[in-house]
Amino acid sequence: MYKKKLLNILLFFFLINFCWAQEQVMYKKADTTSLFLEIYNPLKMELAKKYPAMIFFFGGGWKGGNRSQFVEHAKYFSQRGIVCFLADYRIENQHGTTPFDSLEDAKSAIRYIRKNAVELGIDPQKIIASGGSAGGHLAAATALIEGYDNADENLGVSSVPQALVLFNPVIDNGPGGYGYERIGERYKAFSPLHNIKKGAPPTILFLGTEDKLIPVVTAQYYKMVMEKVGSRCNLRLYEKQGHGFFNYNNTAMFQETVKETDWFLQSLDYLTQKTVLFTN
Repeated sequence: MYKKKLLNILLFFFLINFCWAQEQVMYKKADTTSLFLEIYNPLKMELAKKYPAMIFFFGGGWKGGNRSQFVEHAKYFSQRGIVCFLADYRIENQHGTTPFDSLEDAKSAIRYIRKNAVELGIDPQKIIASGGSAGGHLAAATALIEGYDNADENLGVSSVPQALVLFNPVIDNGPGGYGYERIGERYKAFSPLHNIKKGAPPTILFLGTEDKLIPVVTAQYYKMVMEKVGSRCNLRLYEKQGHGFFNYNNTAMFQETVKETDWFLQSLDYLTQKTVLFTN
């Protein structure tokens, strides 16, 4: 039994290391800036099958970062049967833009995926938005925040995902919350915590108890409000972990949060039930 499990793990890592991204596709051009999606497909995709989609938004305070943050997550979940996308979006340090521009791009990215669902082989009713820190804000905001759309796009195509996987997300932009000095009074229409409503997608939220940017009480309140409007919110707290604890360089926490995400997506019938890797 042990040898069989070991062989399965070795096979998984062999496959995952040879799972290369497709040629990136440009989903948007904003002025002179081209924005791309890097795609990771399941091996041996069936043409007649529609796969769930998962889009990842990197963290960096809407100022820095790049899409490579979630490469290992995309490799894992593509091998579990999800078409994964790593998204560019405009950031302050590179493009001189604001958090509002970042949100517009996140919505454009999901709209592109849904609009091109047939070509991409995905089920447009099974789109999962995910991200860390400010990228977690973008994922949550695509589901909860109205407006901030690109008027040149077909707004008849929804940019709202069906599920959320949030890693220490920036969910409170109000006074005392992250980013308020840049968001100002616009937080009322921009902060996910202040815009939770009936129909909010099922969510799993990961947070370290020693996160200096996202207080535990904020995440607990978010969960409470989600449940008050009748939406599912699984909150996973990790003792003695700080901001960014889920990243690939923290092997134990990367594996633990990936495992929890896998189980969450199984519970939504987005993944087939099986014993996931990275079990203790």
